Amino acid sequence: MRRRKVVYPPAKTNTKGGASPAADARAAANANRAVTINLQAMSGRADIRQGTRVRIGSGLYEGEIATVESVIGGVIPAALVRTAAGQARRVRTVDLLPEGAPGFAATEARPEPA
Repeated sequence: MRRRKVVYPPAKTNTKGGASPAADARAAANANRAVTINLQAMSGRADIRQGTRVRIGSGLYEGEIATVESVIGGVIPAALVRTAAGQARRVRTVDLLPEGAPGFAATEARPEPA
């Protein structure tokens, strides 16, 4: 009696054959990601000082009102801010909108109670 040939499943690193639809969707999503670099970030903002109330313009706490605790110099100036909720974060100074600037709202928009 002849022995059957042993068949092994393809390796997970196998790149031969067609890609799955999920892999095609991931590749398309990665191809559509565009990165923009703000070259003005190196100049910073002169109007950001310790104690200034600001609105965060990007990142984790985007749109929240915060108070500047310290300004950190360097290649890209940043500020350590504390939000109204008590969370601290380091933010580039170009991403902060100081109080009194056009577009700064003193009160945050809160959802209407149902």
